[in-house]
Amino acid sequence: MPTVAPLDLDGHVLAAAFLGDVPVYGVADGTVVRLDHGIHRHELHDGLLAAAVSPDGDRLISGGEDGKVMTLSADGMLTEIRGPARKWVNAVAFGPRGTVAWSEGRAATVLTADGTHREFSEPRTIEGLAFAPKGLRIALARYNGVSLAFVAGNAAPLDLEWKGAHSAVTFSPDNRFLVTTMQENALHGWKLDGKHGDEARHMRMTGYPAKIRSFSWSKKGHWLVTSGAPSAIAWPFQGKDGPMGKAPMELGLRSDTMVTSVACHPREELVAIGYADGMVLAVRLADSKEALLRRPGKGAISMLAWNPAGRLLAFASEAGDCGVIDIAG
Repeated sequence: MPTVAPLDLDGHVLAAAFLGDVPVYGVADGTVVRLDHGIHRHELHDGLLAAAVSPDGDRLISGGEDGKVMTLSADGMLTEIRGPARKWVNAVAFGPRGTVAWSEGRAATVLTADGTHREFSEPRTIEGLAFAPKGLRIALARYNGVSLAFVAGNAAPLDLEWKGAHSAVTFSPDNRFLVTTMQENALHGWKLDGKHGDEARHMRMTGYPAKIRSFSWSKKGHWLVTSGAPSAIAWPFQGKDGPMGKAPMELGLRSDTMVTSVACHPREELVAIGYADGMVLAVRLADSKEALLRRPGKGAISMLAWNPAGRLLAFASEAGDCGVIDIAG
């Protein structure tokens, strides 16, 4: 039976992550709490807006209302990437080899490990950032589509157009697809692996009763699992055309509440699902078998994150009702 180590924090907790095996939680007021042989509080921002973990899982990057961009390591070392500024930092991303990116308004900055800066500008506010798996390109999500730019060189960005407001953005692990969440209750995707010169093919994933605020790729990238419905919605990406013409799986269906957060296991084909009433389930993708990890709590689950071994699951809620679940008991 899973065991739960609770943690009560003040305020809306926006982020939960593991840096190595150290759980960290980002609170909306700008505090990041690190659980490493005790509770350690780090005042990173005057208002936290965005956070992301490095591909190697060793560092957290964050941006805030104070315009700062910060990183935090597992041992508590803080690094100021960019000092206070006038505009809010509303999106951040970590790429391979220590490359980081952040956006403020219609501008985005990429900073490589050797200190090289690259600036990108868009006609509309940039809402989401994501590096391609190898870090050669970065996606900038904004109104009416996504710009796909090379991190190095002078090639013009590729404009992937689709009308409407695009917010978060993600590449599939095999770099064949790009998917965004939208202001409307939908996902939109593009197939990227066509022949050179071919137009990127569109994928429209609709039917959600609520906005999609959480998504996660399964271990091998065969499924993209999302929130936004009374069940977790898993879209199939195994075939060459991804989910085009295929129906998604519904996992962990509950009739009386909504899924608010999802996190796929790092080693197995299963997903942790968090709900608006604070419950957390684990569901196996192969046969939809369910296991209760946490009973309902005080607030909606805002974030879920596995440690690298997949034994520990950190959860955070909008009411500050947080903790770590040991699935082995």
